[in-house]
Amino acid sequence: MNYSKIQSGKSLDDVHSSVDTTKKIGIAKSMFAFMGPAYLVSVGYMDPGNWATDIAGGSAFGYNLIWVLLMSNLIAILLQSHCVKLGIVRGRDLAQASKEAFPSIVNIPLWILAEIAIAATDLAEVIGFALGLNLLFHIPMLLGVSIAVFDSLLLLLLIQLGIRKMEAFIIVLVLIICSCFFFEIFIAKPDVAEIAMGFIPSIPNETALYIAIGIIGATVMPHNLYLHSALVQTRKIEQTEKGKRRAIRFNIFDSVIALNLAFLVNASILILAGAVFFTHGYHQITEMQDAHGLLAPLLGNTLAPILFAIALIASGQCSTITGTLSGQIVMEGYLNLRITPWLRRLMTRTIAVIPAFLVIWINGEGATGELLILSQVVLSLQLGFAVIPLIHFVSDKKKMGAFAISTWLKIASWLSAIIIIALNGKLVLSFLINLISTAGSYQWLVYTTILPLVILAIALLLYITLHPLISKPSNNLTGLHKASLPMEFEVKDEFRKIAIAVDFSAKDQLTISHALTAGGHKAIYFLIHVVESAGALMMEKEIHDLESQDDLNQLKRYAAALEEKGYMVDYELGFGKPTTEIPKFVAKKNADLLVMGAHGHRGLKDMIFGESINAVRHSIKIPLLAVK
Repeated sequence: MNYSKIQSGKSLDDVHSSVDTTKKIGIAKSMFAFMGPAYLVSVGYMDPGNWATDIAGGSAFGYNLIWVLLMSNLIAILLQSHCVKLGIVRGRDLAQASKEAFPSIVNIPLWILAEIAIAATDLAEVIGFALGLNLLFHIPMLLGVSIAVFDSLLLLLLIQLGIRKMEAFIIVLVLIICSCFFFEIFIAKPDVAEIAMGFIPSIPNETALYIAIGIIGATVMPHNLYLHSALVQTRKIEQTEKGKRRAIRFNIFDSVIALNLAFLVNASILILAGAVFFTHGYHQITEMQDAHGLLAPLLGNTLAPILFAIALIASGQCSTITGTLSGQIVMEGYLNLRITPWLRRLMTRTIAVIPAFLVIWINGEGATGELLILSQVVLSLQLGFAVIPLIHFVSDKKKMGAFAISTWLKIASWLSAIIIIALNGKLVLSFLINLISTAGSYQWLVYTTILPLVILAIALLLYITLHPLISKPSNNLTGLHKASLPMEFEVKDEFRKIAIAVDFSAKDQLTISHALTAGGHKAIYFLIHVVESAGALMMEKEIHDLESQDDLNQLKRYAAALEEKGYMVDYELGFGKPTTEIPKFVAKKNADLLVMGAHGHRGLKDMIFGESINAVRHSIKIPLLAVK
């Protein structure tokens, strides 16, 4: 089995509170300890989807849409600061908080919408990575998209190395992206006065509105709200008001730096497109291949397109990890369900690869730009369903206490939500009117499929907006725990049938000792050792080689030593894979506890030598005691 129900209730349980910030003395050391989560979030603000909308906006309207980038960045900083507070004060990520606040009939569609947003994000990453390979190494796009499936799985090794190493890797990629574009701007030499005029709000036409909404969707990304509220919990902090305020202060400061860096990258891309393409009369650049091909002749520099491709690959790579983490957070938070990271990543990336593959196969490589912009518009349409619950959660004085946001922050937050929803509403309305007018005899199909979905989405949006305002206050205690938690606990009998997996190593003595402590003299102990030789895998019980005979004799010695001390013991030799044989043995003996010795390795070694305990625990229905 590859999934399990979550019991701990901690967001990103494997790395939760794994970075100790309580002992850091001094501003510099404290800042370094908290630095990291905001940079993982910032990569979502400079992924390939942003490039497509920035290039399209810059080539079509020059610097006129820079104000949209600035507004999006300010909204992003505001909303990400709310995520910081939610994660630190309540110890909940956005998905967990939503699950607790809304009934299942609402949480299921919210989860589906969040998954759609993550798939749309991943679509941009897949296309961006394939484009980078195509531009730099001339690898065909279809092959590049196929490589992207396996490439993402390799990057999951970084997660096994620990959160700090993963953060360091992301920061290096972010610096590569920044360096490439700052150099490109230096070569392009844009007009500073014209850039300044771009900060005056204006929407020239419907096309500009479409691109502006795409920019908002590419900048303020739904999955980042789930991600940031979980990542801040990777820091171990003092659980006092002072400790929480300190953590919030450093995290928000880190967010401002990271997101402003992302803003400079996005602004650089838009300015580059305006300075190079718009000023030379190229107003319809929506494909990054075209942008790449025109950089060298228009700038007169052969290094510019190479840096463009390198930055594109780096952008796609760093977004891969954050997409995986977001998917894990959303699924665990809404469904209380955990899927192994490699399977979760493969599922998400497959969903993203299929439309990318089909579009390139049917329409050719020239259609990727439009697909990228569409993915960002889809993201923008999901925003309201994540933003509105977030604002409600951090405004709740009963659960946030002294950390609830102030009145002026509430006003700014709701204005941001209204701007996002209003722009999306206008886009959807224009889309529906255009679709109905061009549908001809198929108008009935629009009225029976798309229109009902739009109405349901509006109803859902109204519900999550009004429900917290009109629902009765719960009797929950402030924080994680419910007042209704039963304080009378059932005391069960001792374990009576205990299975013990041994591997004839020095750890067996400690493993067996823990098992005896759990069961005492009243329990029956079942010893199992699994022979993993090549012959055992092929012939199983039919094999009678020297290794299996030696293993059986050793198992008998273990049993005899235990019986000598008055314990009841049975034993059996298994053949094949421990991850398969041990669960079978547990079921056969009807054991009520399994005790295993931990192998003591992690990361790359897990992939080489196996990860028995993690696999076995998903295949049994009884408690497992892992002895280190």
